[in-house]
Amino acid sequence: MDNSGKEKEAIQLMAEAEKKVKSSHSFLGGLFGGNSKVEEACEMYARAANMFKMAKNWNAAGSAFCQAAKLHMQLQSKHDSATSFVDAGNAYKKADPQEAINCLNAAIDIYTDMGRFTIAAKHHITIAEIYESEMVDIEKAIAHYEQAADYYKGEESNSSANKCLLKVASYGAQLEQYQKAIEIYEQVGTNTMDNPLLKYSAKEYFFKAALCHFIVDELNAKLAVEKYEEMFPAFSDSRECKLLKKLLEAHEEQNSEAFTEAVKEFDSVSRLDQWLTTMLLRLKKTIQGDAGDLK
Repeated sequence: MDNSGKEKEAIQLMAEAEKKVKSSHSFLGGLFGGNSKVEEACEMYARAANMFKMAKNWNAAGSAFCQAAKLHMQLQSKHDSATSFVDAGNAYKKADPQEAINCLNAAIDIYTDMGRFTIAAKHHITIAEIYESEMVDIEKAIAHYEQAADYYKGEESNSSANKCLLKVASYGAQLEQYQKAIEIYEQVGTNTMDNPLLKYSAKEYFFKAALCHFIVDELNAKLAVEKYEEMFPAFSDSRECKLLKKLLEAHEEQNSEAFTEAVKEFDSVSRLDQWLTTMLLRLKKTIQGDAGDLK
């Protein structure tokens, strides 16, 4: 069957489901199995939604799943309602990001009401990702990553919480919210440095925290590097720590050539990502008379 046939069938099912709902509201319908009619309508809406998905009509699929979610709520089936709202959100993601967010928020409200915080956190991450990639609203993405981290922490899922917090720190620093970024990098670095599997990452977090300190104030950065070396001796031997010391020296001497040379040397072994490049450029611009590039 071609997809246009599926779409016609879905539209027909939607109309039938609507009739079922209306008849369940009538006096006689209420006497003779009103709820079973609503249940049948739920199934019809879900089937219609899946047909719309096959026809790639994402808005219609989202709308049909939403109808099913509302009817499940009417029947006190909270879990089924939340699942339908998530299905609606996933369909809308492909056509209407704001509507996807609305549906996922509706699912989150149900899950938190049921005490299902880990699932709620997962959907907060999905919303954050929509804000990142579709809506390009980083402030709102940060808020949802923070909420997800809070829920994960409450459920003792610390590694999932840390992943969300690192996103918050990364975006926070880009938005010049350095204090927030420093606190997170230090917290996650401290949490990971004693874990044999994760301690390799700790030096990266302390490095990023020190860079954020450096952009705000050179003296703070010096003190921070000393503190991290004391807390985590392995940091002293890392390439990241050596780079920081070279950059601090170059900055103190206002020597932009030495600064660039140190960055190039580091980059030749481990490539600078977009975040590090941005932060290092901001730092280099604080050297007097600098052109503001890393070449």
